[in-house]
Amino acid sequence: MNILESLNWRYATKRMTGEKVPQEKVDIILEAARLAPTGSGIQPFSIIQVTDRALLEKIQAVAFNQPQITEASHLLVFAAWDSVTSEKIDYVYDQIVRERNLPADALTAYTDKLKSMLTTLPQEQQFNWAARQTYIAFGVAITAAAIEKVDATPMEGFVNAELDKLLGLHAKGLRSTSLLTLGYRDTANDWLANLKKVRRPKEELVIEL
Repeated sequence: MNILESLNWRYATKRMTGEKVPQEKVDIILEAARLAPTGSGIQPFSIIQVTDRALLEKIQAVAFNQPQITEASHLLVFAAWDSVTSEKIDYVYDQIVRERNLPADALTAYTDKLKSMLTTLPQEQQFNWAARQTYIAFGVAITAAAIEKVDATPMEGFVNAELDKLLGLHAKGLRSTSLLTLGYRDTANDWLANLKKVRRPKEELVIEL
């Protein structure tokens, strides 16, 4: 399938069969998310891959008992940095300097500008900026899953603070933003499986100037 066929095929799967997704397909989805663009290439997030059944049941309890969490093969938790610090920016750009064989101070002027823009924001705004970058990778992961013919459910229906506590994200400097279940659709039990995909027409969505 080409990308448009894949996106027409996918939908927010409500029930899954429990069949395992081959790890190589999950790895492709994760790699696509890793390669997604982010502001200044900072990638201010982590992706937690969960397959432990007992942990999935605990996550389901803080996600309004949505069945696809435990019926899925894999659950991906997207979590953004809770703050953007000079040290985090330096860590990212030190790697860029090393891997591109640049002089040590080649990007100092640029990183100083980034620090003045991002680290001076109130912490909640820093998190909101990081969360927006997370959603870019989230969307790329959803698209990659469709291309790999893996069903995926993007989810915001969970209690973030409870999930953060359950996964110990605060200690990692992270806050959860969204969930992505990966698996295979259970067409016999999923009310949404055979319904027509409906989107706003291009003429309404796209504004040409």
